[in-house]
Amino acid sequence: MTHCFFQEDNQLFWAQNHETLRLEPWGPDSLRVRATLAPAIREELDNALLPPHPTDAQIDIQADQATIRNGAIAARVSAAGEIAFLNAVTGAELLCEAPPYVCGPLRARHLRPVDGDLVRVEMRFAAYDDERIYGLGQHQHGRLDQKGCVIDLVQHNTEVNIPFLLSSRGYGFLWNNPAIGRVELGRNATRWIARATPQLDYWITAGETPAAILAHYADATGHAPPLPGWASGFWQSKLRYRTQEELLEVAREYRRRDLSLSVIVADFFHWTRQGDWRFDPAEWPDPAGMVEELDSMGVKLMVSIWPTVALQSRNYEKMNRRGFLIRTKQGVHANFEFVDKVSKGPTYVHYYDATHPEARDFVWEQVRANYYEHGVRVWWLDACEPEIYPLDHANLVFHEGDGAAVANLYPLRHAQGFYEGMKAEGEAEIVALARSAWAGSQRYGVAVWSGDIESSFESLRAQVPAGLNMAISGIPWWTTDMGGFHGGDPDDPAFRELLVRWFQYGVFCPLFRLHGVREKPGGQPSAEITGGPNEVWSYGEEVYAILKELLLLRERLRPYLMDQMAAAHETGAPVMRPLFFDFPQDDQCYEVADQFMFGPDLLVAPILGARERSIYLPAGASWTDGWTGKRFEGGRTVTVDAPLERIPLFLRDGATLPICAE
Repeated sequence: MTHCFFQEDNQLFWAQNHETLRLEPWGPDSLRVRATLAPAIREELDNALLPPHPTDAQIDIQADQATIRNGAIAARVSAAGEIAFLNAVTGAELLCEAPPYVCGPLRARHLRPVDGDLVRVEMRFAAYDDERIYGLGQHQHGRLDQKGCVIDLVQHNTEVNIPFLLSSRGYGFLWNNPAIGRVELGRNATRWIARATPQLDYWITAGETPAAILAHYADATGHAPPLPGWASGFWQSKLRYRTQEELLEVAREYRRRDLSLSVIVADFFHWTRQGDWRFDPAEWPDPAGMVEELDSMGVKLMVSIWPTVALQSRNYEKMNRRGFLIRTKQGVHANFEFVDKVSKGPTYVHYYDATHPEARDFVWEQVRANYYEHGVRVWWLDACEPEIYPLDHANLVFHEGDGAAVANLYPLRHAQGFYEGMKAEGEAEIVALARSAWAGSQRYGVAVWSGDIESSFESLRAQVPAGLNMAISGIPWWTTDMGGFHGGDPDDPAFRELLVRWFQYGVFCPLFRLHGVREKPGGQPSAEITGGPNEVWSYGEEVYAILKELLLLRERLRPYLMDQMAAAHETGAPVMRPLFFDFPQDDQCYEVADQFMFGPDLLVAPILGARERSIYLPAGASWTDGWTGKRFEGGRTVTVDAPLERIPLFLRDGATLPICAE
């Protein structure tokens, strides 16, 4: 058995037994690692990384090992081809590849052919007892530290796969591969699996602080655009406004009550059929006039655009003939069973192939003609995982490749089509609310919400770490359905309390958005799937009074929020972030999953089903209760009252923010 180290320009190679391994600098303090069983590394494969700014690597090749260093990170490759990543300044080990057994033929990096030029990849790293792991997209398991979790690398309603993690050991790691797979964050090993992919590909970066690591990640995968000022206000939505007049009357009522409103939503079934991508003229007779009236009130109209295409759609035949739909290897080409506007029962729908550039252009042309030309500028990209049944991506065929190898790219490519379409029209303010995302989606103006979650305190508790891990995953624009999506009886006192607590939490989410079905127990929302009332005045006078004050609080905080959004655009620092982001030297901050920082100056402690709570105040700062003015030194836990109308807030080091109305 022979091995070979060699260097080409800035790249270090190792080759043995038909496997080629390449390490190269990819941005400051960062390395990209690729391996293949093919004759050469493929350059054209889709992935999350942008072309890097050139950096010089230092490469040293010896008989039994080789090293490559780029700034603060170094990699040492053994004669067997196994890699250890080091902090190049301190020499401390960050992460190392580790075979599953001390003796035996299995190696840490295992590539096995499965179909054509595709291989199954298993990549195994050592586990560390002191390591905590954050990021990896959005999941509903309720954990902030994901050490010990098994995470499916697949897009699903409420589960967003962004395969980037931040480690408490001082590194960030991107599994740079859109294949369906899994990551196992075990106590004895960390293992990444891609079921079918052309080659192994990952990226690793080092940084002294979480902020430095996320800055490198933003540089590598793309910075979010500046958030438009209007998007920081209040967004009103319900399951479905049935008509143009119903929607306008809600907006008019907000104005009559002198309540702030930035966005109102025309959700699903405003269309004729799925795949027509146009308003139903019987219910929405004058979209341009509707948008004009909303604009006069300072309100943006957001329209729900699904990637589904019904067989009866006016566009189906053309899209099918031109290869613009996702195909299946076996069985019918339909991908999901749902209902449509005029169907009398369930019907099968197809998905357009967002990985096909011409298909993206075709969809945008329909959207441009039927929405954009009427003045619509804000897009809700629902069901963009895409949601399929059965959940068998290996049976799908995309323009970019086998479903098992590329399916996780779908939400990124779908958003890319809208972003590029808007850019071509000269638009600078681009926001698309999506139910899913992948690494790099932020560069296309993607905001993510946490999907069709339940209306319960248990669900609310899960959203807090879910949102924080999304922030660590590079998505600074995030929100939830305030009050939850499924269920919620407006007349139930228990649900009214939940809504108040969720609304309080929502004030301090990057986007502030009310949505949900709202239904009586045991029944459908309505015969026409419209849902119950869901405006701030729909829950009784006591709740309305509280929600009105929270709307005013959000308005007072919007200048501060926009400053933080500017920082998110420039540096990759999320607005909503775990305590350890600002206090990396305080070990206890790594354990706190139910509090967060809202920018650098404000600590938020959501109430998750009580009238008081304990709050940890990080060490290294002094803290002032935003409601009472009482001061505390950090590094301690305090217990505070939380009456229904109040969420605990603490200001850092004498910061002044308009928490209380003057």
